[in-house]
Amino acid sequence: METVTIHKAKTELSRLIEKACRGEEIVIARGKKPVVRLVAIEDKRGQRKPGAWKGKIEIGPEFFEPLPPEEMEGWE
Repeated sequence: METVTIHKAKTELSRLIEKACRGEEIVIARGKKPVVRLVAIEDKRGQRKPGAWKGKIEIGPEFFEPLPPEEMEGWE
């Protein structure tokens, strides 16, 4: 865990972000007092599975029927 001052963090922000993205934890301090932690945000985009809801939900045939005219007026 690397600790840097606010001034150093401002001048080296890009480098610190790269280190955080590689899994390192960066602590930013005001003087000698730690105030914030810089860590990467977990990327959840790769966790979706196609077909995960298969067999768990059911769409009835009424879903595919046209909307009544009074409801269609609201969409125009």
